[in-house]
Amino acid sequence: MSATKAAAVTAGSETAARAVYLVKGNDPSLVAQAAHGLTERLVDGGDPSLMVEEFGGPGVDQFDVGAVIDACTTPAFLVDRRVVVVREAGQLTSGDAKRLVEYLDDPLPTTALVLVGGSGTIPQALVKAAGAVGEVVDTSVGTGRAKSQWLVDHLKGGPVRLEGPAAARLSEHLGEDMGRLEGLLSTLAAAYGVGATVSLDDLEPFLGAAGALAPWDLTDAIDAGETAKALTVLHRMLEAGDSHPLVVMSVLHRHYRQMLRLDGAGATSPEEAARLLGLRSAFPAKKALAQSRRLGTARIGRAIQLLAQADLGLRGTTALSGDVVLEVLVARLSRLVRQRR
Repeated sequence: MSATKAAAVTAGSETAARAVYLVKGNDPSLVAQAAHGLTERLVDGGDPSLMVEEFGGPGVDQFDVGAVIDACTTPAFLVDRRVVVVREAGQLTSGDAKRLVEYLDDPLPTTALVLVGGSGTIPQALVKAAGAVGEVVDTSVGTGRAKSQWLVDHLKGGPVRLEGPAAARLSEHLGEDMGRLEGLLSTLAAAYGVGATVSLDDLEPFLGAAGALAPWDLTDAIDAGETAKALTVLHRMLEAGDSHPLVVMSVLHRHYRQMLRLDGAGATSPEEAARLLGLRSAFPAKKALAQSRRLGTARIGRAIQLLAQADLGLRGTTALSGDVVLEVLVARLSRLVRQRR
């Protein structure tokens, strides 16, 4: 079940409300949308001015967790429920988390506490408590099949119906920016009507700039030696994703540093490679190990030289623009794959 669907089921009625909800994810837009939808369902048509009290959020450096607990322990007045929303819950300290966990040991039945993730890391004790007595709403889209299924689920629940080619085009257009989906579907519904069927021709006029791609889309294309595809991804990252050239350089540096670390290290499995690289997941380590073996010492060394030259170029040793410096670098790196050892 998707995160937003989970929230809908959980918060669909007063009797189903939990003491606490933790909304988290890696896309701030999706986290904000899920938190907004959850709060609306908890209010359930009531008066937000009487029911909802918010803490934290943009422009608030810190807040007093004591005030949050006071709000949580204040009985509902003239309404059935109070909803206490804490934004940027990743800014909570371990001491703050301890006090909130103590409250959750004996929460007020008429209060729903909504913790909204953001920058920083939510203390693990609070995450554990939320999972034990409440609901964790994870808005993460995932990758590969999980991402495709996420999009299918959200399109099914959307206000319009997209034909197959239109859905495929939308997926390509959004890239990693799935936070734009809700707004785009709402716009289509406003234009064509709720429940309308939208064709590819109907969709195209509403597509603005293409969404950003994930860093591994670039490194995967380079590793495959697909120069044209790698350059297309690079342009999209720079133009649509608002990635600064130095950010792209950081991605490439990290990618080849991993290969350099594995070269000659004797790792025989993805798990060993993950330990050497300090990675939690063996999947990226598996790719780094395979590419390290494929390139070999000499070509990895050449890649490091190319990265160093490009880094200097970005810092002013050439008259070329940053975009051009990266284009040359990506083309050269992808060609390394096709060269003989």
